[in-house]
Amino acid sequence: MYNVGNRVMNTYLYRIKDGYVMIDTGYENSYQKCTSSMKRQGISWDDVKYIFLTHAHDDHAGFLKEVLDKHLNITCIISDKAFSVLAKGQNSFNGGCSSRLALLFCYIMKIVGKGKHLFPAINETYANRLISITKDNIAEIERMLSGKILFTPGHTTDSISLRVKNMIFCGDAAMNGVPSLHRITIWIENKKEFENSWKVLLSENAEYIYPAHGKRFKSSDLHKFKAKINKIKLYPLK
Repeated sequence: MYNVGNRVMNTYLYRIKDGYVMIDTGYENSYQKCTSSMKRQGISWDDVKYIFLTHAHDDHAGFLKEVLDKHLNITCIISDKAFSVLAKGQNSFNGGCSSRLALLFCYIMKIVGKGKHLFPAINETYANRLISITKDNIAEIERMLSGKILFTPGHTTDSISLRVKNMIFCGDAAMNGVPSLHRITIWIENKKEFENSWKVLLSENAEYIYPAHGKRFKSSDLHKFKAKINKIKLYPLK
């Protein structure tokens, strides 16, 4: 397993029998750096068969359109709730920041010109490059990915995770770094769903959680910090 992302955003690659699966992309202008990181590992875009999109946010789907335009061999796996956000090319602003520290971070993002959270939209013309997960095709998709799909909404309505062997790629269902606290992501659309998703992650009894932001951590950390979720107050962005 490789991380071809950067200090801000993890972009994981793991091997399947006919190539690699990529977990998320990164911000819009990160394609070239990701390509260089892959090259250092001896991996080309021709080796990548699937992108598993944990959710449609600008730091996860930022250069997804560029990949689909340049590499016709790649198919993207998405939640059945993701396409409307991908088509708009902008994060949803439902919910709020999970702490005052997170709120400060979001205001800083706004000051530096990242507050609109825009990314290149993916419209209907890409429909044949996307596979939306349904109850009818999930078993086949899991076979293709050599993993188990977990539905982990809360951060966003379309948030999904993927278990591969004894590790879980959780997207932003959890975080491990500033400005997050107690493994809780900095933005939550629905607190109750977020709490339930931690129960889903814990029920897997995987050894490690691999978040999109920060280093991997023991899944037992979620058990240690789960009581903190009830105390969260969400701060909407005005």
